[in-house]
Amino acid sequence: MRQRAGGRCEYCRLPEEADEWPFHFEHVIAKQHGGTDSADNLCWSCSRCNFYKGPNIASIDVATGVMVGLFHPRHDVWKEHFDVRGPHIIGLTARGRATVRLLHMNDDRRLDLRRDLIEREII
Repeated sequence: MRQRAGGRCEYCRLPEEADEWPFHFEHVIAKQHGGTDSADNLCWSCSRCNFYKGPNIASIDVATGVMVGLFHPRHDVWKEHFDVRGPHIIGLTARGRATVRLLHMNDDRRLDLRRDLIEREII
């Protein structure tokens, strides 16, 4: 999992070495929703994304108010759903916007961390 993810969270793209907490194998589709332990349903996730995602598989798109499925690291292409503008992660699609919101990708602590990583040229 770690190697496939390039040592980065498959949701917010945080480098593993930049996080103060250990990364997790995260079930994209939680077992309670019928997900399995297969490699196709697991992703490498930072603790914050894993915590905020929990067993959720959908959320509300802030632009339309419509419920949509969350970003699926095994089936979706990150760059089609997200863009990075400075320290901010921007959702480009309904799925991306819902994921950014639910996973709190742009909360103050994460923005500060990304600013620091950008300044130190780690990302």
